[in-house]
Amino acid sequence: MSEPENITVVLRALADPTRRAVFERIANSDEITVVELTRGSNVTQGAISQHLKSLKQAGLVSERPEGRNVYYRAQRGGLEPLADWMDHYRVFWRERFTGLRDLLKEIDHE
Repeated sequence: MSEPENITVVLRALADPTRRAVFERIANSDEITVVELTRGSNVTQGAISQHLKSLKQAGLVSERPEGRNVYYRAQRGGLEPLADWMDHYRVFWRERFTGLRDLLKEIDHE
């Protein structure tokens, strides 16, 4: 997958609020099962499994089967395509803020 495709896949996976909440719960745990993800949420186990499938396809989570359970954890580097894309715009905004700071100093000295 090319970099723009990676960014699109990650953004699509995180665009859904429920899926984003599932990802956040996984990211805040060492490992977590579907049963644990379902508990305390208003989402069915089947829906959680579908969200996990999307997160896995986007490279955001990995799974580790153990007996009857499957454990999910946040995939190291899964958010890198998004972070790299945002870094490009950080440079853009830094330049704009520097220009604004200089303009405000100039106005202040007038």
